[in-house]
Amino acid sequence: MSRSKHTEAQMIAAVKQMEAGRKAEDVAREVGVSKHTIYAWKSKYGGMDVSEAQEAKRERAANALDISRCAERESTTWPFQSPTRDFGLQFVRRKSLN
Repeated sequence: MSRSKHTEAQMIAAVKQMEAGRKAEDVAREVGVSKHTIYAWKSKYGGMDVSEAQEAKRERAANALDISRCAERESTTWPFQSPTRDFGLQFVRRKSLN
């Protein structure tokens, strides 16, 4: 994922200008992005303050970490999964046992 050249504070400031009544095209021209980007920011940050956006970002990062840890734990404890199954070596071993 590419890094944004605008901070969350700049994005929220642009959204607040739109909410105050300015046109999306004018705000977008001033910030240096397309009006579609402004609308995407509005859907993501609409009605938020900077502190709320930072808290939401921390929560998303924590949730992603929890999900990855859970997935890692499940993949290592799955009872029917063999480590050789992932590499296709299970069939080779079966043939050599016969």
